[in-house]
Amino acid sequence: MAKARSRAAARKVKDRWKAKNWYNIIAPPAFDSVTIADTMTDNPDNLINRVTGVSLQDLTNDFRKSHITLFFKINKVEEDKAHTQFTGHTLTSDYLRRMIRRRRSKIEGVFNVDTRDGALIKVKPFATTDKRIQNSQRKVVREAMKKTIADQAKDSTLSEFMKNILDGRMGSEIYKNCKKLYPVKRIEIHKTEVVTQPTIKIEEKKPKKEVKEETKEKDIKEKKPKVEKKEKEVKEPKPKVKDSLEEEKKTEKPKDKKKEKKTPKTKKATTKKTVKKKIPAKKTTKPKTVIKKKTTKKK
Repeated sequence: MAKARSRAAARKVKDRWKAKNWYNIIAPPAFDSVTIADTMTDNPDNLINRVTGVSLQDLTNDFRKSHITLFFKINKVEEDKAHTQFTGHTLTSDYLRRMIRRRRSKIEGVFNVDTRDGALIKVKPFATTDKRIQNSQRKVVREAMKKTIADQAKDSTLSEFMKNILDGRMGSEIYKNCKKLYPVKRIEIHKTEVVTQPTIKIEEKKPKKEVKEETKEKDIKEKKPKVEKKEKEVKEPKPKVKDSLEEEKKTEKPKDKKKEKKTPKTKKATTKKTVKKKIPAKKTTKPKTVIKKKTTKKK
């Protein structure tokens, strides 16, 4: 009886792996819709709200950005593809430990910011200094960080805002504003969280490709008149022969110039003679003084 029951139970048990299918997880269009990872399920509805973490090095092939991890949540499934949306990022713990040392102060902040397309993001930056600072100085630096982050979020969409953070532009701008108040050593945004996804659709501008096409057409139009100028210059080589003959005639009379050069020498000689005649006039004054002295002695 026990053997019969075990056989019946084995028939009921099914191989779940055979019922499952593979799905490709794709990044949002802000990250060029690259495949992040692969998952498998028997029901595609179970994939929704799954979160996957990927290093930025895997997306950009840049080893310098291996310390950044991005998080994507699946929101839609179509055939064998699972589309995602960006939810936030963090920095690895070993990268943060390298910046923090003894006898230094760490200034942290948590700010909720609204973007131009209606998304709400929680940003967590931190700054480090060479020395320990007072609480009043920390408050000033924290307010400067909050102001720069809020100003940039108003003028940019979610994708533009995150690109500035991941490229390091946001940290450099905060550093410039904080350096005026206190000499901060380094500023990093170690964590972000997307609380609400964008509600307004705004198309990102891409003027670079159109400008290149327009510049090419302008260059082609500008090159045509240059060819006409060259043709005109080629048609006018004859007047150069006349100019050469006139130059030869001028070079045939070098003797007259030599005579003209000799004449100023005589003038200089005359001037020297006149100077020599004026010299003895000064000597006449001396004997007058001597005569006056002799007359005084006779008296």
